[in-house]
Order: sequence, then C-alpha cells, then structure tokens
Amino acid sequence: MIIKHLSEHKTFWFLTALGWTIFVAFLCLVNNNDLPSIGMKISGIDKVIHFLFHFIFTLLWSIYYFSKDKMLTPKRVIIIVIASLIFGVMIEWLQASFTLTRQADVLDVISNTGGAISSGLLVYHLLKKHFHSNT
Repeated sequence: MIIKHLSEHKTFWFLTALGWTIFVAFLCLVNNNDLPSIGMKISGIDKVIHFLFHFIFTLLWSIYYFSKDKMLTPKRVIIIVIASLIFGVMIEWLQASFTLTRQADVLDVISNTGGAISSGLLVYHLLKKHFHSNT
C-alpha cells in the first residue's frame, strides 16, 4: 500500500531527491563559519551527518526511480549506491581543491559509504518483501 502510494508522485520525488542532492552539496561546500552553531561540540557528529546525508540520498533517489519506472531492480539500487559514493568522493575532492575552510577526509567517505550501503540494503529488503508478498 505505501509502496503503491509512493509511486504515484514521480515529479515530487524527483524534485525532492534533486533538492536533497543540492542541499548536501551546499552544506558540504559552504564556508564553515557561515553555518549556524548550536554552541556545543559533539565528537564524531559530522560522521553521523555524512552517514545520514548519503542514507537519505540513496533512499530518495531509489523512491524516485521506483515512482518513475513502477519498479526498482537490485541492479538499479546498486547503481544508485555507486552514484552516492561517487557524489561523496566528488564533494571531498571539491572541499580539498576549492574551499579554504574545508578539507577532504577519508573518514567522511567511509561514513558516506556506510549510509549509502545501509540505505541500499534497506531498499532492497523492502523491495524483496513487497514483491514476495504480491506473488
């Protein structure tokens, strides 16, 4: 029921996934001093944020492709996960090459990878469950 409902709004999901991609790129490339601070430092919070960025990236693009094609294959999920990883590496390269207050961090790439793969596995599990319940 939920999966069928999600598939009816492909323009919404495309704009949401694209907006998320732009939002993540902006936050990762903007000057650190321009970002709001909550006044306390939590050790490792940036790694959690990177994980969530790519978890949501993979989830939103998966929902979009499901809404567009009315199906989502494991191969497509793998392609979306790989796209998330390439996007994350590209952001790290841009941080190292074109920003003054940011630097590339291999631990960010590892966090990105964890988020993308976790989301991909969740999507795959939901697809498997959905298609087995409809047969």
